[in-house]
Amino acid sequence: MDETVRERLIKTLLASKEPLTVYQLQILVETELKPNELYEELEHVKKTLKRLGYRLEMVPAACRKCGYQFTDREKLKKPSRCPRCKSERIEPPKFYVAPLY
Repeated sequence: MDETVRERLIKTLLASKEPLTVYQLQILVETELKPNELYEELEHVKKTLKRLGYRLEMVPAACRKCGYQFTDREKLKKPSRCPRCKSERIEPPKFYVAPLY
């Protein structure tokens, strides 16, 4: 029986030693889903991980031009532009799993 994309995402995140971007996950999970669709899957993965005793952590996105950190962002998706310098060159957020305390 084949694993679903969500199952493969969870397995990949749990096995990873470093935070991963959606683009890295897309390759590791071997999926045809677009990055926006993967962000939606990660919302569901977040809930599943919580049930398993983990939490999905996020290294915030950052502007490549001025270095602005999107630390107060709730959404998992990559922001489209920097509020400070209006640049659209944004380093995507990275995701990793940590145990619930």
